[in-house]
Parts: sequence; structure tokens; C-alpha cells
Amino acid sequence: MTDRSDRTRLIAGATRRTPGRRAVSPPVERASTLLNDSPAAMRDGSIGPTYGIEDLAAGRALREALAELEGASDVWLVPSGLAAVTVPLTALLKPGDEVVTTDALYGPSRRFLHRHLKPRGINTVFHPADASTETILSTLTERTKVLLIESPGSLTFDMADVPALAAACRARGVTTIMDNTWGAGLAFKPLAHGVDVSVQALTKYAGGHSDLLMGSIAVKDDAVGKPIFETLEDYGWRVTSDDAWLALRGLRTLPLRYAEQARSARIVADWLAARPEVAQVLSPALPGSPAHALWSRDYTGAASLFGVMMKGGTEASAHALMSALSLFGLGYSWGGFESLITHETAQLSMRGSPPALAGQLLRLHVGLEDPKDLIADLETGLKAWSAAL
Repeated sequence: MTDRSDRTRLIAGATRRTPGRRAVSPPVERASTLLNDSPAAMRDGSIGPTYGIEDLAAGRALREALAELEGASDVWLVPSGLAAVTVPLTALLKPGDEVVTTDALYGPSRRFLHRHLKPRGINTVFHPADASTETILSTLTERTKVLLIESPGSLTFDMADVPALAAACRARGVTTIMDNTWGAGLAFKPLAHGVDVSVQALTKYAGGHSDLLMGSIAVKDDAVGKPIFETLEDYGWRVTSDDAWLALRGLRTLPLRYAEQARSARIVADWLAARPEVAQVLSPALPGSPAHALWSRDYTGAASLFGVMMKGGTEASAHALMSALSLFGLGYSWGGFESLITHETAQLSMRGSPPALAGQLLRLHVGLEDPKDLIADLETGLKAWSAAL
């Protein structure tokens, strides 16, 4: 039923009635060779996979659940969130083509554009992270074949008017790819807003437990999906049944974790915004954010990831703050059950037009700990920050 909520639909697939007795979750099939009943069946793909490189039970169930969540005709699984971005770019671009994207692009995606696509004759044009829809569209040329959208943008959380961009690009014959890891296929649904290819790092919220690496690529139009599928088939990029099973397990509880972590993140963000050591909290979900109007219009929730721009400070004071924390882990990634903190000032230097900062930039991911305890931990960190100035 289409009127059911995401949290219901993600579970209903597991309890759908089928003949015979079965486990709630699909089996983990560790197999390379799949045996057949007859020689004629060996190449018959209609009765299931013919070799272990194809998705087995857990992978098929995960793809079906993600397709329902994303409103997609098909979803493919890849070994990482980065691969979810690079595979469609590889499939949809050829020498002489051009891709347009934000200056706030995720660092490894930016590296791929420079280190892999540029030597192959594919040009990249970066628009300002806070560019208007009109400014972004003005960068498109006859060579532009793909607009790569990341909204909110990495580190500074700038947002784009995705529906407007998708509609304008479709009219111009430009394919849109959106990295929707922040929205997790839950708070924002790119395909429903006109985007051609929706990608996300299942490593983050879908997995939810910081114990797997995986990405997904979702499409609504089979014509767009065909070259992506063929690229995956030719490169042989697949995921293991064990990892697919873990991601499927995490997906069942995604709506509850996403909402609870967003609630806690808002409490922590509001507390930080009122601190004298903090110049600004960067999150489109906060009233007063330049991106708040777009977020309010298009999103049904917010990720528990945000930036914290300090007032002044040095790398030493930022490291002192981080070292004083006991509940925030020092590690990359996000979307898991645990809170994390990173120091991101230096990473902004790779941009063509780095933003003017009032001070050091930290990035926080709020997990499932009690926000009161996280605030107490951050208060200890801020004391260490002040002492190191």
C-alpha cells in the first residue's frame, strides 16, 4: 500500500507471506559456484543467479527494500559510498564530456574527477558551494552531460534547489546524479523530485553500526539505468552476502535511528549555538541557516551531522578540545550509533573558493547516546579549547 509510512514498508517486506516456513531475514549464502539440476538450466538466468558474483538472497532482499524506499525501478549495490558516485560517472560520461558539480563536493569524489576522469578527457566545472539555481545553470554548456549534486554539501552544508535543477537539466538533456547520503533515502527522495540517479553510502545510516562498507545506486528510468548496470557487470563490482545481510538488518530500523539521532543532534546543536566559543553551527535544519527554507520545503527530517565554526582558535586548540572528549570518537564516517568528531579546517583548502571562516571548523556526528551526556562531554572539551588559546 502506497500510503504506508517508510518505517512500516521497510519492515513489511520481511513479513510478507510466502509458501512454507522461513526465517524473517534471508539466509546468508556464501557461494561462488551455484549448482544446477540440468545442463539446460546452467545458463537460464530466469530461475535465479548463475554465479556467485550476482546478488544472492540477502543482496536481492536489500535491493528490493531500497527500491521501495527510494521509489526506484532498480537499485544496485557497490562496495562503498564512493563507488556509488564513481560508477554512474564512469557509465554516463565519455571523452569530451563535461560534468558540473559543487565546490563543496566530498573530497574523494573530487579526487576521482581530477585523478581519473580528467586524464580521460572529461572536464569538471565547479560552481560555488552557495550558488543560486540560476548561477549553477549558467555553468552548463553544450559539453555538459552530468550535473553531480551533493546537497547538503560536505563540511559547510550548503543546499541546492534540487527539484528546480532536476527539471531544468531534464529539459536540457543533462543527467542529474545526487549524493543523498545525508538524506539517507528517507528524509529526502531524489527520484521523486526529478533526479535521474540517486546514490548514497549505505556505510552510514542504512548500515547504522559502523561495521560495513557499501553504497547504492537507484534509478527510476531504465534507459538511464542500462549503462550503469552494464558498467557494474563489466567491472565485476559486487558486495558480499554477509555485508548485504548486515545492511538489510540496519535498514529495518533506519527510520527510528535517523529520527532519534536528529532529535539529539538538534539539542546538542542548539546548546553549541548559544556558547560564546562558537561562531556558528552549520546545519540547514536550524532556523536562521541560509539553507533553512529549502530544507523546510523539501525534507522531512535531518541527519545528525553538522558543522561547528569556532570563534578563532588554532589547530592546537581544536585538537585540545577533541582530546578532552570521552564520548565522541575520533574517526571518520558518520551515521552509526556512536558520536564522532573531526577537525575539518584544512580540508577546505582543496576548494577553488574556500569560504571565509570565523575560526576553526569541527564536524560533529551525534549518535544514540543521551544528549545530556554529550553536552557535558562537550563542555569539558570547550574548557580545554579555552585553556589552549
